Amino acid sequence: MSTETQNDGDDLEERVTNFLRRNFPQIQMHGGSAAIQDLDRESGEVSIALGGACSGCGISPMTIQAIKSRMVKEIPEIEKVNATTGMDGGDDMGGGMSPSFPGETVDDDGEADEGPEAPF
Repeated sequence: MSTETQNDGDDLEERVTNFLRRNFPQIQMHGGSAAIQDLDRESGEVSIALGGACSGCGISPMTIQAIKSRMVKEIPEIEKVNATTGMDGGDDMGGGMSPSFPGETVDDDGEADEGPEAPF
C-alpha cells in the first residue's frame, strides 16, 4: 500500500508540473522558471517558486494570481497554492535580483541613493 501511496504522490507532483508547463509556457519563453518547492498531499497545499526572469518582473504578481486561481480549479487535490518570486528578501528561491531603476545606486553603507531630486 505504501507503494500505491507513493505512486499517487508522484502522480500529483507530475500533474502540478505538467499544469505549470501547459498553462504557463510564457514563463519559460521569457527566461523564467517555475518549480515546486513543497507539496503537502494531506492538506492539499503546494508552494511554487518562480525564478529567473520572474524575479523583478512587473507582471509576476499577475502570473502568481493566475497560477493560484487556475491550479485549484484544474487539480482537485490542490486546495491552496503559495507562490513567490524571491523578491521578499528571503533566500528560499536561491536568491533573486531586485529591480533597478535609472539613477538608483546603493552606497557602500547599504543605503539606496534614489538619484537626483525632482526640481519641484
